[in-house]
This record gives sequence, C-alpha cells and structure tokens, in this order.
Amino acid sequence: MTRPALLLVALLSSTPALADTLVRNVTGVQVGADGRVEHFTGLLVGDDGKVKRVLHGELLKLPGSTKVVDGGGRTMLPGLIDAHGHVMELGAGLLQLDVTGIRSVGELQARLKAYAAAHPELPWIVGRGWNQEMWADKRFPTAADLDSVVSDRTVWLGRVDGHAGVANGAAMRAAGVTAATAAPSGGRIERAADGRPTGLFVDAAKDLIERSVPSATPAQRRTALLAAQRDLLAKGVTAAADMGTSIDDWHAMRAAYGEGALKFRIMSYAAGPGGLKAITAERNTGWSFGDRLKLNGVKLYADGALGSRGAYLKQPYADAPTRGLALLTPAELKAQAGAAAAGGWQIAVHAIGDAANAMVLSAYEQLGSAKGDRRWRIEHAQILDPADLQRFARDKVVASMQPTHETSDRLMAQARLGPKRLAGAYAWQTLAKSGARLALGSDFPVEDPNPFPGLAAAVSRQGLDDQPPGGWRPWEKLTFAQALKGFTRDAAWAGFAESRYGSLEPGKWADFILVDRPVDRVSPHDLARTAVEETWIAGERVWSRSPAPAR
Repeated sequence: MTRPALLLVALLSSTPALADTLVRNVTGVQVGADGRVEHFTGLLVGDDGKVKRVLHGELLKLPGSTKVVDGGGRTMLPGLIDAHGHVMELGAGLLQLDVTGIRSVGELQARLKAYAAAHPELPWIVGRGWNQEMWADKRFPTAADLDSVVSDRTVWLGRVDGHAGVANGAAMRAAGVTAATAAPSGGRIERAADGRPTGLFVDAAKDLIERSVPSATPAQRRTALLAAQRDLLAKGVTAAADMGTSIDDWHAMRAAYGEGALKFRIMSYAAGPGGLKAITAERNTGWSFGDRLKLNGVKLYADGALGSRGAYLKQPYADAPTRGLALLTPAELKAQAGAAAAGGWQIAVHAIGDAANAMVLSAYEQLGSAKGDRRWRIEHAQILDPADLQRFARDKVVASMQPTHETSDRLMAQARLGPKRLAGAYAWQTLAKSGARLALGSDFPVEDPNPFPGLAAAVSRQGLDDQPPGGWRPWEKLTFAQALKGFTRDAAWAGFAESRYGSLEPGKWADFILVDRPVDRVSPHDLARTAVEETWIAGERVWSRSPAPAR
C-alpha cells in the first residue's frame, strides 16, 4: 500500500454520512468510445453515486472524509448489461418447477412427480425449461406423458424458449380445449391422428391454456422480482432490457423501486400495443428512481422460435413440411409499429426466421427507421437471408442478439435449415463489419443470464463444452472488444441509456463489478467460468460473494 493510501485510511474514523469513495488497487477493463479496450487502476466516485474520475496510476490529494476501498488487485468491469431478457419470467422460473437441462421424458416425469409431492397445496403446477432437442428421440412431450405422473391436478410446462408448452389432460379440460378447438392465427395445436390435441401448444395457441392459469398476486410478483434481482446481481448484471413488460409487471417494478427494494436498472419494453397503452396511460414512464426504471418502447412478435418450428422461414424447414408461423401480417406489423412510432416510442420486434426478419426490415424501411435517431431494434435476428444483412446498417436497425443462442442452437439450426442455408445464421461479425450496432444479451430465462458464457461464446463460437473445435462458422467470431462493447456501451446505447451508464466515465453512474480473473487475458474456456465477487450500483455495494471487508 502506498503512503498516500495509508494516510487516507488513517483519516476514515471521521467519515461523514456522505463522502466520496476511492476504489483503488484494481485492474480496470472497459471499452472506450473508440471501440478499443482501455485499462485503468481505480475509480473515484462522488457522494451522488456517479463517477468523478477514472484513475490511471496517478496519486491524488483527497479529503480525509474520503472512503477508501481496496480492490485487492481484482479486475474491475463496468456493470454488464443484458440487452434482452424477461425479468419477471426469470424470477418466476426460480420459484416454479424448473425442468431446464433434463435429458429425457422420463427425467421430466421424475422431476414433475417430485415437485408435485413436495407442493401438494398447488392447484396448478407451472414450470418451464424443457427442450426436446436435448433428448435422444427429440420428440415433443405430450399430455399422456404428464398424466402418467400427475392427472389429478392441472399441469402446464413451457418450453425453454417460451414459444411452446405442454399441458396435461386436467389443464386442457380446465381451459375448455377439445378436439373441436381451432388454433388461433399465429398458433398451432399439435394433434394426434384422430384429431385430438396431444397437449402441445405453440406460440399464439399457448394462450388457450395460459388464460386459465391463475394470475400472480402482487406479493408473488414482488417475490419474483427480488429473486430475479438476486440472480442478476450475483452474475454481474446491473441493467437489463425487459422485453414484454405487462401493466402488472410495471406496477410491481414501480412499487419495489419506490420502497428501495430493487437496485438494478430496467429498460422496459411494453408487452405489445395493449401493454404500451396501459402503461402510458399512467404517469412517470421516464427515467425514475435514480435512472433505474424507464419505459423505452414496445415489444412486438413477428414469428415464433426455431426449436418449435415456429420461426418464419422463406423456404420450408429442411426437417418438416412447414415454413413456420408469422404472428403478424406485414400490414399488421406496419400498423402496430407505425402507431408506436407516432407516439415517439422505440420499437423492438422479435424475429428469428429469415422471412420474419425480412418482413420487419421492410416495415422499418417503409416507416423511416433511418430518419433521425430512432434506434429501432430486431430482437434475435438469428436466421438472415444474406441479401438482407446489409439492410441493418443501411436502415439504422439495431441487431439485438444473444451469443449463447448460437452455441445452444447450432446443431438444431443445421437440422432445421440444412447446410446450404446457414450463410446468414448468427452472423455477428458480418453484421458488425457492415456497420450495424450489436446489442448483446442472453434472452434469460431461455438462457442463463450469466454474461460470461455469452462473452466467451461471442469470441469463440464454442459452448461450455469447448465444442466444436475452432468454433462453429468461426469467421463470425467477435473480438473481445466487440463482445464487451455489446454487453456494455452498445447495450446501453440500444436502450438510449449511454449518457447514464454502460461505461465508467465522469458523470455516469458508478455501476461496476469486481471479478476473479483478468477477463481480457484468459482463454474463452476460462472467460466463461469467470466468477463475480462484488457488484456495485451507483457507488453502493449491492452484492458480495463473501462478507464485505472492512474499509
């Protein structure tokens, strides 16, 4: 410890309630405005929670009231931002039946049976996370599979991507679903040879069951929010774009922030035109609670997901005679997006298949996305026609993408599309080189919100198993600087928050994390396994892996 630091520490006994904080002895890593990795050694934070100065080894004369925190030589990063997540679903999933990662229908049944036995008080058993692509036979689960374990209570289990779900017989009876029930536009009911529903409901058809599931109470929503916060802060996520905020979610967020229970930052995108109308009918949709909550715009859906063959493709799937599901017609999309734009709201549209992406790009072009600073977004942009790749930069469309989707989906994408239709699949570097802005995230709870596997996937195109060797379609790898920028500066920029957070600069909030390794100098394998040790928001330590050391 240097002599000036010793002097500072010696003067701490008279620290007042409000004082600046010096965080010293860190190896700081962030991306500068020029897109290059920057290093620094410390941070001076004002008593307002904002950065006063970024240090690069210089000595400072500071008042005796300054609080000093020794970083212990650890690596400091700006707080990481998830550009696409579902906050309430993350929290609810942590409190419901979790069937993530199961490897067979038998394992799903075993987990359901154990959960039902442990929770006899629940009239509805709700869960999420199954992925039939991880099973040897790759078949979708059915009502019969669930009924063999639980038939006396209603059961509804969502697929990992949230675009399909399986109901047991009791749930279908409670919802009034029979062989005569027609699938709504933009949805699909899987049926047996005799026409009876198998229990699988895809995209818009899910509402046939979900409208019968009891709504969460305000207390349950608060509990879910706090559960989501604990998970996010422990993984170094200090801000997230919440894609699909309902009016009930909005009320829960404002109530929790108002009582000081929530610390992390939410950039909210309302759940469709109905959600936007409901939320904007209330006051205070701008930055609130110390820049912790703001309604940015609206989230729309152009198609479904690749795993349930709901992604809307220009040509039929290679493994099924369908092109997927368009959840909106071009006219409906243009009308809904145009109405939001007329109100000055940012537009974010879910599009996975190449036909859906082309439809959204055309609607944006017709509505004038390139005029002014609109930052309209396409969420996922997973499968693109190579002819459409340049349209993102040309029309100033943000590509909001999730690196771990590529590592989770690559084998499925090959099966769904065939090898000749992958040129525009998860095309991160091609989009970046074209001049498009990439905002990176996880799509939690579809994927784990931990951003470090996402960073590692972005730079390696490999999963946690280090496969495939050299990376899948390796020319689409991002550099470390590009990846970190996507999880910090560009994620903030995509949510109109770049003047507030996303980098550690004077005048911005002091949102940062301390981690256990030099993330810019380790292998992708080790980068994915980075552990967060402390998380700070607005100059306040809000999470620590171990009891906070004495200052």
